[in-house]
Amino acid sequence: MNQSQAASSNNLGAKIAIFLLLTTVLTSICYYFLVGSNPQEAFGLGLIFSPALAAIITQLVFERRLAGLGWKISAPKDLLISYSLPLGYGLVVYSVVWLSGIGDFSLQALASQVGLATPLAISGFWVYLGEVATVGIVRSAVLAFGEELGWRGFLVPELSKRYSLVATAAISGVIWAIWHYPAILLVEYNNAGAPLWFGLCCFTILVIGLSFVMAWLRLKSASVWPAVLLHASHNIFIQTVFNPLTSKNAITPYVIDEFGVGLALVVGLLAWLVWRRTKYQQ
Repeated sequence: MNQSQAASSNNLGAKIAIFLLLTTVLTSICYYFLVGSNPQEAFGLGLIFSPALAAIITQLVFERRLAGLGWKISAPKDLLISYSLPLGYGLVVYSVVWLSGIGDFSLQALASQVGLATPLAISGFWVYLGEVATVGIVRSAVLAFGEELGWRGFLVPELSKRYSLVATAAISGVIWAIWHYPAILLVEYNNAGAPLWFGLCCFTILVIGLSFVMAWLRLKSASVWPAVLLHASHNIFIQTVFNPLTSKNAITPYVIDEFGVGLALVVGLLAWLVWRRTKYQQ
């Protein structure tokens, strides 16, 4: 490695280190005000946007501009994949849950959990689904952007300058998962009814699996927006459609949601398919 390459490598390492340090500091400040006897809920929004703010500051410090974060609009095909994937893998997991009797499909469970009038008719369900799948996705995308500009906008392309797609996806996925751990451990962001360690393991597998898909989309499209849309679609369909539609019992916490084994297995399979695709393209 010549001196120019060594300097470039050191600069890359410094950029990533500064980004991670800023994200940690900003996240810690938000948790300080979120956890305790008098939690300040407004800092929840700050928490979500901590990675984006850290990415913007780091990019301005090192590059003096915000180019390189993936601002361009990607091809419609990539956006369609991003929107559809969570709906697809959600249908796979929850159809098995409903058809096997692990958990029952219940319009009334949905109505009670999301604040709709009961009893809920099927027509009311379609209206609700149409609203969350359109307007809800837009609202969700605004929040997802706060994370994705950091993780996929900045971190993934920076890691890809040094590592393969598989290593980039794995490293960014581990970091993304660890970033969520305080919420799981301190703010009860988990599945009640299952051991915390179990939910933590399933969540980690899920997040790393999603990181493979999102890193592939980010590098393939040179755009952050497919990752933003996939993140938003996942949150909408899993958290506000499939989970509320499932009546809960002693078994469901082990299977459904982001802390159950169902999504971890199916998304893990998606990650394996991405790995195979990249392996045979090399």
